[in-house]
Formats: sequence, C-alpha cells, structure tokens
Amino acid sequence: MTTPTARETVLGRIRDALALAPAPDTVIPRTYRTGRALPDGERLALLTARLVDYRATVHPCTADRTAEVVAGILNERGARRIGVPDGLDERWLGAYDGEVRRDSADVPAPSLDALDGVVTASAVSCAETGTIFLDGSPDQGRRALSLVPDLHVCVVDLSSVVAGVPEAVARLVPERPTTLISGPSATSDIELERVEGVHGPRTLAVVIRTDA
Repeated sequence: MTTPTARETVLGRIRDALALAPAPDTVIPRTYRTGRALPDGERLALLTARLVDYRATVHPCTADRTAEVVAGILNERGARRIGVPDGLDERWLGAYDGEVRRDSADVPAPSLDALDGVVTASAVSCAETGTIFLDGSPDQGRRALSLVPDLHVCVVDLSSVVAGVPEAVARLVPERPTTLISGPSATSDIELERVEGVHGPRTLAVVIRTDA
C-alpha cells in the first residue's frame, strides 16, 4: 500500500471537513448603486480626464471625421503596418495609406508583434473609472490583438459611455470574453519606477466620437 504524501493527507482532511460541515447560509448583497446618468458633456469630460490621468491620449471628433483622426494618429506614430479585427468598419481606415492586416484565429499570436499598431472598436466605457471594455465582438477582435501590438487606437462612441461600473457591467454579455483597459499597460519595478508596455500596449489613443 502506497503511503500518502503530506500534500495528499492535508487535502484529504480538508475534503473530509468540508463534507461534514453544514453549508453556510450566505446572502450576497446586491444593493449596488445603479441607474446613474450624466449629460453627454459631463460623461465626455469625466472619461477624458480619467484617460489623460492614465497617460492615454484622447481625440474627440464627430463620426464623419473618424477616418481622418484615426489616420492622423497612426501616421503621427509612424505605424505603417496595422492589424484590425475582421469586423471593423472599413470606412474608419479610408484615410490611412499603410498596410492593413485583418486578424483571425488562424494568425499565430506571436506574429502580432510584427504589427506597428492595432485599431479596434469598443463595447462600453465607464466615465467614472476611465475604463474601456472590449467584449470580443467582430469589431473588437480577440484579446491578443489588443494586447500584443505596441499601439492601440480604440474608437469609442459617446453613446456607449456610461457613468459608473454597475451601468457598464449591465451592458455586457456575461458569456463574452471581456478585456478592461484603463490607459496604456503599466506597472512598477522593484524601485517603484513606472514601466509601460509590459503587459500590453505602451501607447493608448482613444478616439471618442461625440455624435455616435
């Protein structure tokens, strides 16, 4: 007979204890503050302030200037080869003269590092926290596409910007993969020096379409 390891003994005792213990009556409070609303101008100002504080750049424009603004950002950053989700609106790239690669699940994630940047849409944004939510929809693509390239140009419609987190979560589909973005990827090293681009794009540019 094989003698159990210390790990197996400990885990076995935990399983036995859980089996004997009565299931606790736990009620999770759901009294979140919901239904908050802010005028368009206040949502735009608050989201912009939060994103700028996170060191993102914000480019408000009307919907008919989307292509012009997106191309301006890409050209300013020297992005000559970009990736886009397969369902991105082609009109948003109408003024860009660089190479555009449509992404798909067949493209190996490591190869995305050869891109200068990526352009995506967004699902919803929270003004209070400055957080942009991507949900893997066809115009947003898979998570790797928005995390591997060094530049992320994200298009946000003002109509999709809500006041707080509960309002944002209420617009999401729980079964969809969700990526939360609050500024460029950043962390601190052992000396508490800020380091950007470690876990995602070093540069985040947000195009907010004020009439969409």
